[in-house]
Amino acid sequence: MAEQVQAALDPHYLEVLGGFAVEPGEAGFPAGTRTLLMIGPKEPGFWPHLQTQPEWGEAHPVDRWSRRVIGRVACDLGAKALFPFGGPPYQPFYSWALRTGRVWDSPVKLLVHATQGLMVSFRGALALPQTLPLPAPAVQPCGTCAKPCLTACPATALTGAGYDVPRCHAHLDDPAGAACLNGGCLVRSTCPAGAGYARMPSQSAYHMRQFHP
Repeated sequence: MAEQVQAALDPHYLEVLGGFAVEPGEAGFPAGTRTLLMIGPKEPGFWPHLQTQPEWGEAHPVDRWSRRVIGRVACDLGAKALFPFGGPPYQPFYSWALRTGRVWDSPVKLLVHATQGLMVSFRGALALPQTLPLPAPAVQPCGTCAKPCLTACPATALTGAGYDVPRCHAHLDDPAGAACLNGGCLVRSTCPAGAGYARMPSQSAYHMRQFHP
């Protein structure tokens, strides 16, 4: 079944980024859920593929595409699709990610993934009624890292003290913030754990423009 899940995701450049077992009757999940799988972009290829889809050019194309595609995959697998958008209330993707053993709190409090680093993002989750083998837990990368994320923000808006959102927006309004606005958050891109993850700068720039129109 695990192979069947990934085979259903492959045509859409999505992959299982982690998962965890759900206890019978555990609150906060669809009835009968035994396994929750966290789904995110698979690189290389995700961003060019997404731009060919019918949702592109419409309002909220990434979320609309995610709902259609992951919703269809869920139906085909007899699962339920859950999404990090569409609230409030919102599904607790942050705490779910921490249960996978492959995602952790980073020094700057953003989620950090074993292979995608601070570039990790989730497009949805699959709540399945079967107990499935799960991706193996990984070693937390921050323990042996020099932690460049702590000093990478040129505006000191994102540090170990947390995220000063107004300070970030002010920096992006200034010409000095062009590198962040046009290429993505420098804190995310400096993470060594994600150095091999082929996320395109144009994708990061798109999301920065959504955050700071």
